[in-house]
Amino acid sequence: MTDDQGSSPIQYEVSIPSREALLAAVEAQSKPLPYDDIVRQFKLDDERQQIAVKRRLRAMERDGQLVYTKANAYGLPERMDLVKGRVIGHRDGFGFLQVEGGGKDLFLPHHQMQLVLHGDIVLAKEGGTDFKGRTEARIVRVVEAGNQDIVGRFFVEQGVSVVVPDDTRITQDILIPPEMTHGARHGQMVVAKVVSRPSRRSSPVGEVSEILGEHMAPGMEIQIAIREHGIPYEWSAEVQAEVGTIAEEVTDSDKQGRVDLTAMPLVTIDGEDARDFDDAVYCEPEGNGFRLWVAIADVSHYVRPKSALDNEAHTRGTSVYFPDNVVPMLPEKLSNGLCSLNPHVDRLCMVAEMSIDARGQLQKYRFYPAVMNSKARLTYTKVHKMLSGDPQLREQYAQQLPHIEHLKALYDVLKKARAKRGAIEFETTETRFVFNAQRKIEQIVPLHRNVAHMIIEECMIMANVAAARYVQDNQGLALYRVHETPDDERLEGFRAFLSELGLSLGGGDEPQPKDFTKLLQQVAERPDHELIQTLLLRSLKQAIYTPDNEGHFGLALDEYAHFTSPIRRYPDLLLHREIKYQLKQSKQKLAGLEGAFHYGETHMQELGAHCSSTERRADDATRQVDEWLKCEYMQDHVGAEFDGVISTVTNFGFFVRLSELMIDGLVHISGLANEYYHFDAQRHLLIGEHSRRVFRIGDNLRVKVKSVNLDERKIDFDIVDIENAGRIEDRRQAKKITDSIAAGAANKQGSRSGQAKGKGKGAPKGAPRADKSGQGKETGKKKPSAKAKAKAKARPSKGNRARKAKQAAKTKRK
Repeated sequence: MTDDQGSSPIQYEVSIPSREALLAAVEAQSKPLPYDDIVRQFKLDDERQQIAVKRRLRAMERDGQLVYTKANAYGLPERMDLVKGRVIGHRDGFGFLQVEGGGKDLFLPHHQMQLVLHGDIVLAKEGGTDFKGRTEARIVRVVEAGNQDIVGRFFVEQGVSVVVPDDTRITQDILIPPEMTHGARHGQMVVAKVVSRPSRRSSPVGEVSEILGEHMAPGMEIQIAIREHGIPYEWSAEVQAEVGTIAEEVTDSDKQGRVDLTAMPLVTIDGEDARDFDDAVYCEPEGNGFRLWVAIADVSHYVRPKSALDNEAHTRGTSVYFPDNVVPMLPEKLSNGLCSLNPHVDRLCMVAEMSIDARGQLQKYRFYPAVMNSKARLTYTKVHKMLSGDPQLREQYAQQLPHIEHLKALYDVLKKARAKRGAIEFETTETRFVFNAQRKIEQIVPLHRNVAHMIIEECMIMANVAAARYVQDNQGLALYRVHETPDDERLEGFRAFLSELGLSLGGGDEPQPKDFTKLLQQVAERPDHELIQTLLLRSLKQAIYTPDNEGHFGLALDEYAHFTSPIRRYPDLLLHREIKYQLKQSKQKLAGLEGAFHYGETHMQELGAHCSSTERRADDATRQVDEWLKCEYMQDHVGAEFDGVISTVTNFGFFVRLSELMIDGLVHISGLANEYYHFDAQRHLLIGEHSRRVFRIGDNLRVKVKSVNLDERKIDFDIVDIENAGRIEDRRQAKKITDSIAAGAANKQGSRSGQAKGKGKGAPKGAPRADKSGQGKETGKKKPSAKAKAKAKARPSKGNRARKAKQAAKTKRK
């Protein structure tokens, strides 16, 4: 028998009951089941069986399946009204419990956060509500400690050494005993391993496990992000040994039996700074339509299931791209070598060959392993210039030019098909950091997409659709890239916002992508189009990986799976293995199907959740580095003025995004005119009580950089001309807004009052307890008058009077 403890399975030499059997035994009881009863019920007479079942029960405790009570018995968390979740800290000392399986987050006050660290998995019990109406939670037990390696700055003050965490969600300083500093110097960035957990009376204690270097050293922001987010960045000895056995170039034996595409004029088209080329394309007219070949590096040939390379790729899940740096999913020998479709060398590939009609519809497709030889390494800029008529480049790439023009003709057809099905397209601007020789930012420049980007994007989408259809048609299992339809709550809020602007979203209760697209087209020329686009984007869900094909809402596709980047995305590698497995099952006479593998449904569900998680981890890490670099850049621009647009409005102010640099900073409410401002969450605005001045998402402003806090990655702005900023609403509209805000506040207050009147569980501290009949003990009593209340408040309580008398007696004796 086996069980899970951490990431390594335990092998039991004796027979013991399964987790399912143990859970069933506990569920069958009306109260928690003692350990001795478990031993008797399952007749575990052998001492080795008893030791093994104890280990399994402990593992079930760690996973939150069982709770070990003070009476030495095992119970079910759900019967104890316990919930399992992840602790999310806040820089102000409180936190939230992100409940597992969804549901509303629970509030963790300061005194509860003293017991845990950000990222811990805990069991908690719901309590009452605080004065803001938030449901509080009381932590019962830490199920799994979060990241025990904490990155921070090392300080020594009055002989006491501490590490102040870089992550502001961890508010406790880590105490470092003198013998555990390991040579760290004051002000350096270090990694501290927690050796003693926090408690109500003591701070966490740690040991310096790694010294990263000086605080402002070039590239330090990347080193911090890698460790804070737990991104694997070193290759194990097993991986290095396995890579050492792989040949430097494609061998003749590897080419045997594969479809030979070495004569086909396939080319790669990537960015100027790209180092790995995992896709190559070629297109030619076919009747009224086109035939498209998309060749993808055959990573599955080299990375076999359950190998050291595969285990590492699974753990990483994705390559993580930082400015001027990358943490790859696969070692460089593969990612930049054998699995990179470099020009003029033979490479193994998996090919999607597709027939597309004049309407841009996929008619036929087939997949097969092949060997190819890229005829050119092109860039987006070069292709764009060639198609724009650049004579020098058209002459230089005269052999490739006809095929590039065929790709452009195919793109024109696919673009029309995309518009017809209503795929949602957003106007967004990305930026790129330009570094000098000392790796300091010289400038931040916008990145503009051209037609070459769009050509490759549409080719990759078509290959991804074909791969998803192939798996589905063959009843295979793979991870689909799913973008679900918006949920009702988000849609309701978005519709309410649109109604205030005199707009509406079509499609009734279930709007389709074309309804969102139609709305974006309708508002394209409005001055508030950016506001509407921002809120539309927020109404949509985040795309995930799952074996359940539920379509891609944003692209308006019924089936979609990632096939085109197995070098840098683990789901693509899994899809290649499944396609090879299905090709084997079809009994075609094909070589090159090494690495074929079919996963079970349960395993694939777990892989989907894991890959979605590693993708979010990478996004969070890159976002953190971007924020740090932007703050570093803005330190040299304190006092400078910029044009910007309000991107987010909150009850404490609003964030302005600088139009040229795409950098966000806060205009705090205290920096506005001397008056009361009220926040309208539905309309996403702040309105002055007397001035009727309104600030809302999408408004243009001129701002000045007030200050930059690099440690907290915060930028503060001031409005340059406050007297002329924002918009003054007429009295009727202003009254409508303020009445709406007041009504919302009254509804919240009424909701809190209702909670206070309920039974004991949801009632806030100080509310009357409920008796057995469900009636409050104070029910039926005459309400005290306002005068009586004032007297009672002024009169000292019995306890206070006793303490005062005791103090007076002491004073008299003295």
